[in-house]
Amino acid sequence: MSSRAAVYGVLTVLILVWGSTWAAIDIGLEGIPPYTGVAVRFAIAGALLLLVGRLLGVAWPRGRRITRLWTLETLFGFVLSYTIVYWAEDQGLPSSLAAVLFSSFPIFVAILAHFWLEHEPLRPGAVLGLVIGLGGVATIFSEDLSELAGPGVAFAAAVALISPVAAAVSHVAVKKWGAGFHPVQLATVPMLATGVVVGVLAGWVERDHAIVLDSRSVGALLYLALFGSVVTFTLYYWVLARVAATRVALITYVIPIVALVIGVVFRDEPWTARTVLGSGLVVLGVALATRRRARP
Repeated sequence: MSSRAAVYGVLTVLILVWGSTWAAIDIGLEGIPPYTGVAVRFAIAGALLLLVGRLLGVAWPRGRRITRLWTLETLFGFVLSYTIVYWAEDQGLPSSLAAVLFSSFPIFVAILAHFWLEHEPLRPGAVLGLVIGLGGVATIFSEDLSELAGPGVAFAAAVALISPVAAAVSHVAVKKWGAGFHPVQLATVPMLATGVVVGVLAGWVERDHAIVLDSRSVGALLYLALFGSVVTFTLYYWVLARVAATRVALITYVIPIVALVIGVVFRDEPWTARTVLGSGLVVLGVALATRRRARP
């Protein structure tokens, strides 16, 4: 298989799996509180990656660069980004709408890459994409979200926009400082640390919450840990080492399409003309923000 075919194959897997995780999170929340779900998901995923690393003979690096990178990944890429997503969906935000809001992620990547990455400057087209994408978000919020998905959902949707910003910090940091590290090295420690940090938070906030370990919630949790974390993040770090950060982020405007189909067709999630229009503007904005300039 050529390197280009391998890259496209990996990106396809990421789109399909991550597109399905939004609904899986919603299913898992039926029996497991949000912070507990995040903590257990990444504790399981980190433990599995630790085993994979031992089987592959992966050595664990030391030094200021990897410590700084692990810290940024843990705090921004996992703890902040995922706890917000789980909390927002637990507040009633439909999984498909949560995925659309997260698709603004490449716009924030483009902005951060302009300042952090030498060879990925922000272009005029990217600025136009930023404006259009933000217009799409504004269109979504012009909908009466309380009628669409219940009271408090508008606030949850607003908070959910913090998640792609946090994830973008981690994404660009890995591109900047992650060269030379194995994907297992990059993913294992932040996932285990997330299990500990969010586990403490869950023990404090959710100590009185009931946990229902039925087949649906446990199945969703295991799917998110194995496929939505171990498989996807290993592949994600592999492809990020080979492709520009802004190009990898491009998959995020396709992922909501998968999430939308799953949410509307299989979970009867609400959708209106205005949210469709806003989603389309977000997708268009992201496409413009990440489009590569044609070579002469």
